[in-house]
This record gives sequence, structure tokens and C-alpha cells, in this order.
Amino acid sequence: MFSIGDKVVYPMHGAGVIEAIEEKEVLGKKRKYYIMKLPLGEMRVMVPLENAEDSRMRQIIDDDGYKKVVDILKGHGGTMDPNWNHRYRANMEKIKSGNIYEVAEVVRNLSAWHKEKGLSNGEKKMLDNARQILISELVLVKGAKKDQMEEMIEKLLA
Repeated sequence: MFSIGDKVVYPMHGAGVIEAIEEKEVLGKKRKYYIMKLPLGEMRVMVPLENAEDSRMRQIIDDDGYKKVVDILKGHGGTMDPNWNHRYRANMEKIKSGNIYEVAEVVRNLSAWHKEKGLSNGEKKMLDNARQILISELVLVKGAKKDQMEEMIEKLLA
């Protein structure tokens, strides 16, 4: 499905580059794994090949996708549920989906909510996580540095 050198997104972790495909024994069971290096934090993730499709692992977006993310971040958010619990669950589903456009919506909407009404600690953590996932993919798409992408996102959300 994927090859060494592919730039991919692993939902809830972010984007990275597949640096190897190795057979490893984990908990007494031999499996093949994608060894993925994430650019933010220099973390490595092992994804079993057999689980890659179920996990919604995908290629990173292209330049057209990047433009769509920029448009989402510049846009106005829809109405959000005033109930913290409902809002949290809806946003978590979007992040878990691995869909970059839904993650961008979460970043945009929670950032706007934070400016207007403030966020709970749980939602602050969610916003930070969604931002990191978004930044990790945009860094790979544009070949930019983390700081540059953070700055660009801040300007778009202002």
C-alpha cells in the first residue's frame, strides 16, 4: 500500500515519512510494520501493515489540498454546540477521522470559541493536539519549518 519515502498521515498522531518496512515480534507475534518518522518531536511510530487501511492512514494532501486548508482556516466557523460535552465529542470525531479538512475546521472553530468565550482545559488540549496534527502535515506539504507553519496559521486565524 505504502512505500519507503512516502509522506503519510496516521490519524491522531499526524504526518510523517515512512522510513522502513520491517518485520518485528511484538507480544510474541511477528508482523510487518511501517516505521514512520514524525517531523515534530522526532517521534517514531510503528504501524502494522495489516492495520494501515483500517486506521485511515493516507497520503498527505497536495497543493490544491493545502489551498483548501488555507480557505477553511480563513473562513468563518459554523455554529458550535454550546454544550461542552457535545462539542468535545463532535470535535474528537473529526480529529479521529484523519481528514485534514475536518482537523482544520476544529482548529478554526476552537480558536474562535477560545477568543470569544474561552475553552476548558480539555478543549485547550484538544486544540493544541489538532494544531500539531495540522502543522505536521502542512510542514511536509510545503517543505517548511514548524515555526513558519505556526505563524501562517496564526495569521489566518486572526
